[in-house]
Amino acid sequence: MRRLDDLENGYKIWQESEAFCFGIDAVLLAHYPVLKDGDRVMDLCTGNGVIPLIMHGTAREEAKKVSFSGLEIQEDAADLARESVQQNGLSDDIRILSGDVKEAAALVGAASFSLVTCNPPYTPGGGGLFGEDARKTIARHEVLCTLDDVVGAAAKLLKTKGRFAMIHRPSRLAEIFACMRSHGLEPKRMRLVYPFVDKAPNLVLLEAVKGGGPQLNVEPPLIVYGKDGGYTREVLLIYGKI
Repeated sequence: MRRLDDLENGYKIWQESEAFCFGIDAVLLAHYPVLKDGDRVMDLCTGNGVIPLIMHGTAREEAKKVSFSGLEIQEDAADLARESVQQNGLSDDIRILSGDVKEAAALVGAASFSLVTCNPPYTPGGGGLFGEDARKTIARHEVLCTLDDVVGAAAKLLKTKGRFAMIHRPSRLAEIFACMRSHGLEPKRMRLVYPFVDKAPNLVLLEAVKGGGPQLNVEPPLIVYGKDGGYTREVLLIYGKI
């Protein structure tokens, strides 16, 4: 079932409750990179376009001129993203493209972006849960693109010294670092995300630089929930609740 939801920046987003709904990982990633005036941003695996929509709101609040593109292989999700862009009157600032990340550079041009973002499928292999909607399986599992495909596409799209921001699972950090370096991307920032302060991290935010030097800044942890089960102050700030 389709529905029109509010984002924290005043924009609205079309979602499909059975398949294309964003989670906190997309919100955290959208707020992780520091936008620069004049940035050209590409969001790979954009889904229903939530990351470009949130980042556009940030650029607007900071009075920065930034252009955004999103690439999505599932046409239903791409159509939702386009409708959301039109709903918010942002067709001049955000373009949504249909296509495969493996062909991204051929579609939009190599070395043409200063920032690439991606909230990719986390789970290796193509197996999904029994009875799971195929659209969810594609979003969650490496059915149509692998980690190497995503990182390789980002490297091709970025200008020298361009940044690649991604959210993923900490269990794959060693693989992620090796993959980034094999494509000429040097990890520069990392932040672990913990559901609770006494639990193991379940997400990691990363930013790499194309052609960057070897120095990684490990940032303070991000705790999602407090002892009362509600969002922590930092997460409430991210969501614009305080």
